[in-house]
Amino acid sequence: MTSPDAAPSPLPGGGGAAAVFPGMAAASYAELGRFLVLDRYARPRVAEADEALGESLLTGYRAEELTYGPFSQVAFLVASLACADRAVGDLGLRPEVCAGASFGHRPAAVLAGALSFADAVRLTADLARCEVAYFGELGEELVTQCFVRVPDGVVSALLTDFAERGEWLELSVELGDGSVMLSLPDRLLDEVITTMREAGAYVMQTMRPAVHARRFTPLRELATPFVDRCALVDPVLPLVADQDGRVLRTAAEVRTMLLDTFDHPVDWPALVTSLAAGGAVTAYVTGPDQLFHKLAATKRAFATVVPVTPKTASRPVAQPA
Repeated sequence: MTSPDAAPSPLPGGGGAAAVFPGMAAASYAELGRFLVLDRYARPRVAEADEALGESLLTGYRAEELTYGPFSQVAFLVASLACADRAVGDLGLRPEVCAGASFGHRPAAVLAGALSFADAVRLTADLARCEVAYFGELGEELVTQCFVRVPDGVVSALLTDFAERGEWLELSVELGDGSVMLSLPDRLLDEVITTMREAGAYVMQTMRPAVHARRFTPLRELATPFVDRCALVDPVLPLVADQDGRVLRTAAEVRTMLLDTFDHPVDWPALVTSLAAGGAVTAYVTGPDQLFHKLAATKRAFATVVPVTPKTASRPVAQPA
């Protein structure tokens, strides 16, 4: 639910544009490598990332076996910001507010002026390694599963059932209109998938490891020193948090958002509602996205949605609501 004080102040003159970054999806070198090598907006970002990392992003990315390893995550960050650079340079985007879902709030913080690109690159690599170490020591594989077209009442019934059985199941991402992401032990995934299918829901991607859950407060504590190494400043543009749609205007608030991602769920409808309440009528969704620009909540919130992805970068198509 959107916080009562969440909406940004009305944007100057109304009819404003928002830069919105998607959450991270699995993206292999085969999917993003060509874009990162050839795109004129990506190449400078890759060079800056190499300098921040002290090694070649593309070499590491090509060799990496982990789906969400350090180089893969940095590559997603670079691709997202390169798409935003293209939207600014070729499409005339002049963002008046920024936001990002899940991982997307990192490039959003960069575009908003609160986090330097170099710090974002190093933070992303550091946190990815931190996550690998943390989940490697748990002794149990935890996953986050996406479902769409879930009938009303099914998620709440599942949560109640699991709680009564003493099993862990948690809502990690609310996407609106029956689309959710649930976190749970991998050993129970088949059971939940079967229940969802029997209820008429559609099964989408599985994230390994799990994300955005209250039980990951220890991971938040491990991540805190890495966040605190970043020279955060007050954002130049309003930045909307993905946890509840609140508007961030100070470095301290941005720090809280970056850490809340570990143990707070994402509320996408609250985010887009906050953007729309502030006067944004056009959303440029920039980055390797196959989900967020298509959601009903997104299309309802804005008059026009413009996906700018590595696949559509040369020919982005506006999608009226």
